[in-house]
Amino acid sequence: MVDISIIILTHNESKHIGRCIGSLKTLTNKIFIVDSFSTDNTVEIATGLGAVVVQNPWVSYAFQFNFGIEHCPFKTTWLMRMDADEYLTPELVAELTDKLPQTGSDIAGFYIKRRVMFMNKWIKNGGYYPIWLLRIWRQGLGTCEELWMDEHIKLPKEAQTIQLSHDLVDHNLNNLTWWTQKHNLYATREVIDLLNIKYNFEEKITVTPSLWGTQEQRKRFLKVKYAGLPLFTRPFLYFLFRYFIKLGFLDGTKGLIWHFLQGFWYRFLVDAKIYEVYHTAGKNKQKIIDHFLTDYGKDLRNPNRSVKI
Repeated sequence: MVDISIIILTHNESKHIGRCIGSLKTLTNKIFIVDSFSTDNTVEIATGLGAVVVQNPWVSYAFQFNFGIEHCPFKTTWLMRMDADEYLTPELVAELTDKLPQTGSDIAGFYIKRRVMFMNKWIKNGGYYPIWLLRIWRQGLGTCEELWMDEHIKLPKEAQTIQLSHDLVDHNLNNLTWWTQKHNLYATREVIDLLNIKYNFEEKITVTPSLWGTQEQRKRFLKVKYAGLPLFTRPFLYFLFRYFIKLGFLDGTKGLIWHFLQGFWYRFLVDAKIYEVYHTAGKNKQKIIDHFLTDYGKDLRNPNRSVKI
């Protein structure tokens, strides 16, 4: 067993949690799950496989994950973030088993490549592989950004990291109806994130945007640039860039569905929701804040607070 704890957030993940924990069994038995009151048998499956489970009401991803970091019962050297619909390849498990015990104290974290599967197909093109994510860090050094969307783990600026060679797999088993419903909810959070770039609803410490920095710094830099492009123009430009210039068309029919839905439909929906906000509340900062509080129960000044409506 490697000196590492795994933190997983769950809500009705009975399709995935057994596979996720199963991929970890030769790496560590220190698995900590923060469940937001699942109504299926997620908790029973997880506890049956030896995980420690606590339940905490859902507010936001960042809030829930930072709760997990703060309350993790295992005082291991390393922490790892995983989603319930992800799993480790055997090659990555072997690499971690070999490298983590030998890592010097000057290294604060590890980046892992994420392999996205859609309709059981590996999406290799369109800029979707490799995606490097900071998923392992020394306990006590990392926290999750308090953002509405695209939250990353933050490390101290001087922290040194290493890239690993093998993959973590993101393979959700739910159907397309579930996927589109989930991305409709994501779109509202994405609207808030894009509007926050313009209006600065809340002052939060985030990763520093940088074109030449780490993957999350580069992603944040590009999002800031994307936020400045005209509504309804940017989804077309992004899809064309991703599908043709980044060779997304090489992913075949399933790839077309993925790149169109995730790279165009989703982003067009985000712009339509922003248009609706402007049409309803105008472009006054306070009126936009009031609109989200009244219509969505979301306090834009505090992503860790939800309001019943």
